Amino acid sequence: MLYRNLRSHVLRAAVFISTSAIAFSASFAQTTPSSKWGTYEKPFAVDSPWNSRPAKPVLYNYQIKKPVYNPSWLPSIDDGPYSLTVFKATRADAPMTVYGRTGTSGVNDPDSGQVRTITIPHWPAAVAAAIGTDGHADIIDTETGIIHSFFQLQKNAAGNWTASMYSWSPVNGSGWGQPDHWSQGARASGVPPSAGLIRRHELADGKALYEHVLAMSLPSQTLGNGISKPSYVYPATTADSSASANTGEIPLGALMMLPGSFNSAGIANPNLRKIAETLKTYGAYVVDRNYDTAYSIYVENGANYTLMPKGWDANVIADLENIRAALRQVAYSGGWLDGDGRPRQATAKAELLSMRGIWQLPLGGLAPAQFDTWQQAVVFPNTAKKITAVNYTSPAR
Repeated sequence: MLYRNLRSHVLRAAVFISTSAIAFSASFAQTTPSSKWGTYEKPFAVDSPWNSRPAKPVLYNYQIKKPVYNPSWLPSIDDGPYSLTVFKATRADAPMTVYGRTGTSGVNDPDSGQVRTITIPHWPAAVAAAIGTDGHADIIDTETGIIHSFFQLQKNAAGNWTASMYSWSPVNGSGWGQPDHWSQGARASGVPPSAGLIRRHELADGKALYEHVLAMSLPSQTLGNGISKPSYVYPATTADSSASANTGEIPLGALMMLPGSFNSAGIANPNLRKIAETLKTYGAYVVDRNYDTAYSIYVENGANYTLMPKGWDANVIADLENIRAALRQVAYSGGWLDGDGRPRQATAKAELLSMRGIWQLPLGGLAPAQFDTWQQAVVFPNTAKKITAVNYTSPAR
């Protein structure tokens, strides 16, 4: 489940004067191009943390906790209410406006620092949100290269789409937030739920492992509280606003792995063995908090995925527990390999200053300058007059 972190700070942006159409643009994090990466089937850049693996990981000793309130609950590796479907948008799809839910003035947009309606340029007809309270849905627009990510998406009785929160991420980017664009998806860690998701087209691809990092959630008894232990670490950029109730040590953004000595070959179930091989090679990033489930790994909805298709399987249950007991957070690595198996280059410096928020005239009132979240730019109208715009807003962060 997701509770957004709404800590605030005051952003006092610079004054801009314009005599023509001007845009102040914040560049995306630079990534290494590769034709098969950054697509609907393989989102994010070849050197994204989602597509990279540690060469020589060193692990901490802290162990994932068992369920506290429901001891019989098993770890979850499946699709379902708190997973999602990833929808593909094309140029042929019509636009759609998404409104705020009943009793709100709009959709919370952390990047712009505003609550507003959101108009998506290409909306597939098949869009449907997951039925859990998080109501996740991600749309990958192949025309614009944007992943549109929604929290609590729902169609109301009038036939209009509504949502509590919207964020977006470039499909060829890192898949994680950065200082000027800190929330890039509807998971608590600021990532799109499609990141790290086991996709339907990967399930029967004949490979021994999934060739990317997986996405994992942990319960409050395992997660850090932001006081005695960090609630999130790089590459995560945010955590639950109620993280102070956590009682564990592992932060959002942590990379969890099985040690190289783990006997994955001894797992009889081929689907679970594929998961274990992935956890030994790539690992799983902690992206969200769940309720009392030792660990959850997400599979795309519509797969009807189960580790026990013939019913209760004591061997699968024992192996799930063995994985829980062996998973550890990566402390550091002696190097990283990108998705093509090459040494990953140092990450380019991220943009530090955001221009988000409401721009005003110096003496009050809205200025004609507006922050465009998809351009990451403050856009001025084409005019012969000088315009002075000031930003004193306190965006959600």
